[in-house]
Amino acid sequence: MKTFKALVVEKTADKQFVRKIRERRIDDLPPGDLVVRVHFSSLNYKDALSATGHPGVTRQFPHTPGIDAAGEVISCDNGCFAPGDKVLVTGYDLGMETDGGFGQLIRIPSAWAVRIPAGLTMRESMALGTAGFTAALSVLKLERAGVKPGDGDILVTGATGGVGSIAVSILARAGYRVVAATGKSADEKYLKNLGATQVIGRDEVAAGAEKALLPERWAGAIDMVGGTTLAAVLKGTRYGGTVTCCGLVASPDLPINVYPFILRGVSLIGIDSVNCPAATRPQVWEKLAGEWQPERLSELVTEVTLEGVEEKIQAILQGGIRGRVVIKLP
Repeated sequence: MKTFKALVVEKTADKQFVRKIRERRIDDLPPGDLVVRVHFSSLNYKDALSATGHPGVTRQFPHTPGIDAAGEVISCDNGCFAPGDKVLVTGYDLGMETDGGFGQLIRIPSAWAVRIPAGLTMRESMALGTAGFTAALSVLKLERAGVKPGDGDILVTGATGGVGSIAVSILARAGYRVVAATGKSADEKYLKNLGATQVIGRDEVAAGAEKALLPERWAGAIDMVGGTTLAAVLKGTRYGGTVTCCGLVASPDLPINVYPFILRGVSLIGIDSVNCPAATRPQVWEKLAGEWQPERLSELVTEVTLEGVEEKIQAILQGGIRGRVVIKLP
């Protein structure tokens, strides 16, 4: 393929950002030793920020977003992969300053790619994508911190989002009792179908956040929200419990005192999926292809083409997306 279709974000003379599907040439792509024909990508909040010109994500334009990609290898200069190998890419610089998965071709360092494990199709790998990888890393950290299924309730905040939905499903499959918190009361049935034992409102989680401590309630938690919600979760976590943090939907600030840490021994663990070591990635994807694969993965997914991405970008910026959006490339 000497030319290919891609969603391209351009910066106009009056500093506006416009998005169009264009024909691009392979020579337009950045250097790299691996060329992949992308068949599926997915839409993440970071993609929407890149597509609308957020300088914290992307500064160089024209640009093709897409922090996730799955497809077939066309060529690999160093021999790590063979033509036809099915691979996925999440994280690193893909879709940020490196042209990403919203195009039919990507050219990247081969170290960024992971072979898609048996048990996952390319589409399923993108139904999971960065969101599923982040959720799985969060559960892995809880396990390694010693949080066991019989210890008590595990809270998932922002539970209807991509990371939250998959976290609920993974935890339920692993035998944990999951309490899902959401601001969307209409989605209670959706969350219970994913495996949540109980669904509560986000206001209930954040209630009393201004207090020094709250009654011990959570054996562990996975938080996507940040801000006062994360502060309240920490203050309400049981002695020796663990909370993971991977998002800032509400705020990047954390208004917290030291009491949960020095009086209850609570641990707060940060989750970074972007620069996760290459050696860890295949292990996590093997779990997602096997024992942690969501039983109702197809129910999490809305599929669109490149032509349908614009509508979904606007929806995700307004908090109007439930589950995952998979993009099928032509």
